[in-house]
Amino acid sequence: MKLADRIVADADTCAGHPRIAGTRIRVAHILEWLAAGMTEHEILADYDQLTAQDIRAALAFGAASVEKSAVAAE
Repeated sequence: MKLADRIVADADTCAGHPRIAGTRIRVAHILEWLAAGMTEHEILADYDQLTAQDIRAALAFGAASVEKSAVAAE
């Protein structure tokens, strides 16, 4: 899976934050939902424009982002 096929960012949409291509759903929102305990099934049921591959792409993007920068645990 190429992240660039699923994750996009441009200044004119969602203030430039990474989002799922073809939607206004930000990667950060998907990661927050998962962190809060939502299951993939629940997310897909609530957001029918998303696919399981989109959720995996968001997770991969988050992992790659952490690798590139130091994150302080609170």
